[in-house]
Amino acid sequence: MPTSRTTPRRILAGVLGATAAIALTACGGVKTTSSGGGEGKYPTGNIEFSVGASAGGSTDLITRALAQGMSKELGVSAPVLNKPGANGALNAKELQAAKPDGYKIALQNASLFTITPLTVSEAEATKIDSFDVITGVSRDDYVMATSTASGYKNIKDMEKAGKAIRYGTTGVGTGAQLASALTFKTAGIEATAVPFDGGAPALTALLGNQVDVSTMQIGEAIENIKAGKLVPLAVFSEKRVPFLSDVPTAKEQGFDVLVTQYRFLTAPKGTPEDVKARLLEAAKKTFATPEYKKFNEDNSLTPMEVAPQEVLSSLQGDATNYKGQLDKFGISLAG
Repeated sequence: MPTSRTTPRRILAGVLGATAAIALTACGGVKTTSSGGGEGKYPTGNIEFSVGASAGGSTDLITRALAQGMSKELGVSAPVLNKPGANGALNAKELQAAKPDGYKIALQNASLFTITPLTVSEAEATKIDSFDVITGVSRDDYVMATSTASGYKNIKDMEKAGKAIRYGTTGVGTGAQLASALTFKTAGIEATAVPFDGGAPALTALLGNQVDVSTMQIGEAIENIKAGKLVPLAVFSEKRVPFLSDVPTAKEQGFDVLVTQYRFLTAPKGTPEDVKARLLEAAKKTFATPEYKKFNEDNSLTPMEVAPQEVLSSLQGDATNYKGQLDKFGISLAG
């Protein structure tokens, strides 16, 4: 798998800035107690936020921003631990086995529950009913981009070129893989997927011309698009995305491909109602702060701060739609 030592400046700055803020919180901004809690009203100890992806991608940055805000609201430290692997499945498995007391929580991706199950056996699939959903958080649309050296300006250009394409994705069983596979299949373009473990390494590989195109979250690519280092070919939303208003959707270009990513805060199944209510309250207060709203804008994120039932309904609908599309075109996403 291609790798590179170069890290995009904006992503690195976001990671370092958020990490520093959390470190300051742990050292002096709020009351700090031992992890795991103790006697008294929740929370009495540190709350661990885990991330099922490597540092620098959208899930990591959103988790750090949310943890920073909720830490202040709850009055305890909120360390963030990266536990990448299998599109978040490894982290989910660990969270599922954790004690349901509110001291270990995680932001999870919709694709783990809507797309990854289409690439693994029933026994291996991560199921949403193994967790309690606290709240929806935000939506992050996908963009397919290429380097300026490729000469491509849109999907039709790749179709006309008649060349085999190597495309980077943010992992097997992700929305980036699904959107790309559906696009190339419907366009009749010969293409091979090159999966990476998250958006940051996928972006680095594209900037290094190790792949021809890559699909990733807009927030992960937008700074390099604005800087002229990458050329956006399509977005996979229903309508054009305000953050990239000049970029046509895949549907506008004649390819009926609609794939989106969204994230929600989860806890182990069976977490007490009063604990979930406290976490929800802290999340809502964080969502309302100017700092968090600016974070969403700076990272091209659309708020999806909805109730758990709405998250569950979206997951069920998307899982059904994606399976139908793959069956229709005879596409397999398995590694």
